[in-house]
Amino acid sequence: MLRSTSLAVLLFLAVVSRGTAQTGRPDVEKKLAGLGITLPKLNPSKGNLLRAVRVGNLVYLSGHGPDKPGGGQILGKVGDDLTVEQGKEAAKLCGIALLASLKHEIGDLNKVKRIVKVLGLVNSTPTLTQQPQVINGFTDFMVEVFGESGKHARSAIGVASLPSGIAVEIEMIVEVE
Repeated sequence: MLRSTSLAVLLFLAVVSRGTAQTGRPDVEKKLAGLGITLPKLNPSKGNLLRAVRVGNLVYLSGHGPDKPGGGQILGKVGDDLTVEQGKEAAKLCGIALLASLKHEIGDLNKVKRIVKVLGLVNSTPTLTQQPQVINGFTDFMVEVFGESGKHARSAIGVASLPSGIAVEIEMIVEVE
């Protein structure tokens, strides 16, 4: 009797602690819910472009723009139409869009082992030098969601324009289980 009770308790604890005990990482789905973030539903990819491609244990994600929760995107040039703070918010929205595509590709964000590499493009004026601060909106969000596994190698580049006039575009490479 004691043996079966102990086994039942261990089984219960294993099920309840899923996401942290097995991986040592926070439960990403619960973290997003706690932050009040709902990942957007995805429309089918258009043309010959894929949002994500998995090769072995790496997922390569195409550049994603700052999709607003109610539709549309954040448009404009940082340093002219938008402040650095508004650019940071746009970068965070790129992160939410990327996580939606990543979840679609792998099924469960708790399979993420590490955010490996990020390329952040900022639609900015020629004199703006704060592109890294803008892309920090994305980086800080990834660390908030994934903890240490959200830290990554990164490039933050200013560009003269981006598709459809979006403020920020970000692509990333992710290691998964």
